[in-house]
Amino acid sequence: MIPAQIFRLIHTNGLLWQATNKSLLAKLRKKTGYTFANCKKALELHENDLNKAENWLKEQAQQHGWTQAAKLKDRNTSQGLITVTVDGNHAALTEINCETDFVARNKKFHSLAETVISAVLNHAKSQDVQNEVQRIIFHADSLKDLPAADGKSLSDHSALTIGNVGENISLRRALAISVRSPDVTLFGCTHPAPMNPIPISFGKYGALVAIKCEENDNMLGTQLCQHIIGMDPQKIGNPRVDEPHNNMDEEQCMIYQEFLLDPSLSVQQLLAEAQAEIVDFARFEIGEELDEKSPLKSAQTCG
Repeated sequence: MIPAQIFRLIHTNGLLWQATNKSLLAKLRKKTGYTFANCKKALELHENDLNKAENWLKEQAQQHGWTQAAKLKDRNTSQGLITVTVDGNHAALTEINCETDFVARNKKFHSLAETVISAVLNHAKSQDVQNEVQRIIFHADSLKDLPAADGKSLSDHSALTIGNVGENISLRRALAISVRSPDVTLFGCTHPAPMNPIPISFGKYGALVAIKCEENDNMLGTQLCQHIIGMDPQKIGNPRVDEPHNNMDEEQCMIYQEFLLDPSLSVQQLLAEAQAEIVDFARFEIGEELDEKSPLKSAQTCG
């Protein structure tokens, strides 16, 4: 909702108010979510043209959002959302932050998260995939400049949401994974998991995994994502060069870790039984400490 003080409401007489179409006012209010007073002014300024009134409201909101963003930019953003989506041969994982868990549950913040991950996924789809598995890593600055579906930058969308929710928001990082081989399948999930399967899911943790397997095993893919979230491996591991850790609780190679859902098996044994191979993975956690030069944890690697 746009704060009323950002508009200087024009004094109008009773005849002008009567001329304002109340049906249009209700439609504009429902469509934009802005106050009746602001919607009324927008219609008056544009002679009841609904489209022009809506565009004007968005422009005012955008201007207010950038003003708010400048005021709030130094506030700490320790809460937020991890967002995951998988679409065929492409998948994306993003982190956006806000100040409070209350805003992290806000529909407008969720809408921003959807806009961000959709932009990341669309960018990945526009690139030529040169290798079996291809990563694109987005730092905060490159993420802000990425265009959304409407042509506006993600920083514009972020500023608009800041104006709506009244908190600082930061676009922290993103990762896209694309695969070329038909034998490699992408899977993703978040924690907490959504009640029903949805194209874009939100949580405090998120994971992607790329698995090479003759048969598409959805259960294996989902379970490995859950393992990655719960056990936080730092690398896949290579049995030819990596040795198991003496202390299983400190094991960082995924293949040597006890499988989260069945500790009687190692991940290596699980993969052998399924005749599958992990070729890449990624894990995001809200607010986790990162290497200064990388949006991924410094030790995390795909091999």
